[in-house]
Amino acid sequence: MSENGTAPFMAALSARACEALVHWGLGAQTPQLLKYRENAVFRISLENGEPAALRLHRPGYHDEQALASELSWMAALRQANLRVPAPVATPDGRHIVPLTTTPDFDAQHADIVSWMAGMPLGQSGVPLTHSPERLVTIFRVLGETMARMHVATDAWAPPSSFHRPAWDGCGLLGERPLWGRFWDCAGLSPDQHKRLSDLRLLLRKQLDRLSSLDLDYGLIHADLVRENVLVDGDAIELIDFDDGGYGWRMFDIATALFKNRDEPHYALIETALIGGYTTVRPLPDWALKTLPLFTILRSLTYIGWIGARADTPDAAERLQRYASDTLALADTLGTRV
Repeated sequence: MSENGTAPFMAALSARACEALVHWGLGAQTPQLLKYRENAVFRISLENGEPAALRLHRPGYHDEQALASELSWMAALRQANLRVPAPVATPDGRHIVPLTTTPDFDAQHADIVSWMAGMPLGQSGVPLTHSPERLVTIFRVLGETMARMHVATDAWAPPSSFHRPAWDGCGLLGERPLWGRFWDCAGLSPDQHKRLSDLRLLLRKQLDRLSSLDLDYGLIHADLVRENVLVDGDAIELIDFDDGGYGWRMFDIATALFKNRDEPHYALIETALIGGYTTVRPLPDWALKTLPLFTILRSLTYIGWIGARADTPDAAERLQRYASDTLALADTLGTRV
């Protein structure tokens, strides 16, 4: 799918969603487009009238095995009483359906997951409006929920076909990182290229040293940004496991905190999240000392992400902002290059 906001394309996208819904016997409705970025996500109605989310997956990002693995993990978390979406099967028992190539779309896959009741915690780049007391409550419960997710995941035995990407040394800093070669993006200045290349090598040495520390590693969500954290009263719901895979649990924690660093009450947010996490799962002091490292690693991923999406309208501006912010962060946290 190519990003295109024209009326004919949006009509084609709606028709593509209806094509997918036929597999669930739900074609006689008009899907409501909610998001069109990595995937196209629509609000639809199930046969019993309940809302659900239809996802048209970006071609080439995950194969059917990886998508099936994502859904099986979500189902396991749901069984463990985590508030996450559950896969909705077709009448013949499939959770994923293939959609063939058309003049408007490449071949892709579609699935439906159950609707979640909460509202997004916030929007990236927009200051949070919650009171300090409310922020403490929300992030404490988020920390608890993340820890419960990690505990439930470790207790689960994935099927033999399970396959998800790894946010490990190679996935973050290798020759082909999961979100792109952040040091090698078109639009970076020669100085930025050199400094990011040097930073990559320095951080890889630091990551290699973690192998002797037995830092907590396993399946992680890997994208717990504000939009993927839903607040429903005093409960937290987690959505969009599209980037979930194997990685250090500190990377999940760093991701949940990263976009909140400029909040005036960030100290409360960090203390609440970590405090909530440690009520459920151990997080020793020596592990917490790696938070600056994983904060920089998270920052680097955004450079690669936008560098691979040069057709985004504000891509050039965001690339410069992400690169400058990352290098400033590295200096602030003592990883000067």
